[in-house]
Amino acid sequence: MSLNPVYPPPRGLLSGQSVVVTAAAGTGIGFAVAKRAAEEGARVLISDFHERRLGEAADRIASETGHRPATCLCDVTDQAQVDGLRDAAIAEFGAVDVLINNAGLGGEVPVTQMSDEQWHRVLDVTLTSLFRMTRAFLPHMQDRGQGAIVNNASVLGWRAQKGQAHYAAAKAGVMAFTRCSAVEAAEFGVRINAVAPSIAMHAFLAKVTSDELLAELAAKEAFGRPAEVWEVANAMIFLASDLASYMTGEILSVSSQRA
Repeated sequence: MSLNPVYPPPRGLLSGQSVVVTAAAGTGIGFAVAKRAAEEGARVLISDFHERRLGEAADRIASETGHRPATCLCDVTDQAQVDGLRDAAIAEFGAVDVLINNAGLGGEVPVTQMSDEQWHRVLDVTLTSLFRMTRAFLPHMQDRGQGAIVNNASVLGWRAQKGQAHYAAAKAGVMAFTRCSAVEAAEFGVRINAVAPSIAMHAFLAKVTSDELLAELAAKEAFGRPAEVWEVANAMIFLASDLASYMTGEILSVSSQRA
């Protein structure tokens, strides 16, 4: 197996389906999964709270795939804006087949130095926003008797790391929420799963994380490198597609960390 994987060609796994992706501006996992969805034949709507970066992401996806995604500004900590995103997606596509809940917020701070504001902000963006999005979109999918939701969790929902108590608690919550909501949604023909990446390198992560910590985390990986964001996106596309038709409530680790 190559330690330097080749970007995969499109195969049409989501041909004709409508896909909504949160936190898709920038160059992170949200952008990567939106691009992969477009390459797999989906009609895509990307959202973020940063207008300029959202437009730049749409331009880049259009230039690289030939398909320009629809865009909608949305602060996922505001239920009214979340509901507005749902309404915009239904107006754009007629129906929503796939929801990718990608929004999240981290930061490194010891528990003894963590403020209430830091704790609540990370949980609001990373966990509560996922609840808001699911509450908004799931009834629409249940009424149609079909749909797939893919959440972005983290291996820190299982494993410990200094300075990450708020983020790890939020991601563990994402995992538990995924499992419980999946059981509720299954009887309506809707699947809900999550991915749990270890480390996927992108510009924002490099900006907020020291070189020393990034090197330490990469050294824990069996491949000796972080994942590419599209490698995480591939797993999300799989869970969104019919190839995962018998999977729900699952947390799929995207990691080469040693046990």
